[in-house]
Amino acid sequence: MSDNESKILRFPAATPSKADYQRVKSTYTVEEIKQLFGLSERLIRRWTAQGVVHAMPSEDPADLRYDFHSLTQFRRVRELRGQGLTLKQVEAELQGQMNLFKPRRAAVAHLLTPFEEALVLHEQGDDRAAGLYREAIVEGDNVADAYCNLGIIELEQKRVPKALDCFTLALKNEPRHVEAHYDLANLYFDSGELRLARLHYESAAELEPSFSPLYYNLALVYYELQDLDAACAALHRYKDLAPADEEMKLIDELLKWLDQARDLAKRSESPRPTQTKHSSSH
Repeated sequence: MSDNESKILRFPAATPSKADYQRVKSTYTVEEIKQLFGLSERLIRRWTAQGVVHAMPSEDPADLRYDFHSLTQFRRVRELRGQGLTLKQVEAELQGQMNLFKPRRAAVAHLLTPFEEALVLHEQGDDRAAGLYREAIVEGDNVADAYCNLGIIELEQKRVPKALDCFTLALKNEPRHVEAHYDLANLYFDSGELRLARLHYESAAELEPSFSPLYYNLALVYYELQDLDAACAALHRYKDLAPADEEMKLIDELLKWLDQARDLAKRSESPRPTQTKHSSSH
């Protein structure tokens, strides 16, 4: 991670950092979709096989990849679940939309939009990406996503105030933009603004309850704010959502240490019994 992304937590062990800034990408793996949207791999692959969501063409059917347009479909899943629909109801809704728009999904060549071109150049480390994100914003092309990714570029250039402005503008255009909330929370955490970091981590968690990295980071914030109960709860939530984490042994050590620290804190807060003074008789 870069210097502006490092997190130091005064746990009694080397703490792995999870606070990578999240940008919108041109392609996503099944594992990344699982993490971002809290869906099982089995469900993602079944929806793909049924044509409910669309994967990119691949010679290896086991190696599914999803482009930005598929990301939009998964965001629709998040929105419908946020409205209280079950996954079965969400699937029915998506299948209805699939049938409605099926005649329009013929494979035709098209020129990349400024935003799509910016995504590709960004992943290649091409400096022209920033200009194309700005062009996309002017044209009204995926404005919130463009601002979010432009904020990442500004951070990479150590221009923190401009990055803050970009993330804020992303939320102004789309208040429910999970990546912008998450990135803004990371930026505030890096800047020592812990209460603002907590606000945006909690907002991201409200919008996407299954996005595991934010719970790890939220645990760090709660710890720094000396809310040990909340830190324990957030870390337990992270553990539930990310059971395959290679560093789970260390996570267990952190939880054990937090439990001990919490118990000590509660003991210190308990009122001490008053001592009765006995007068000595002469």
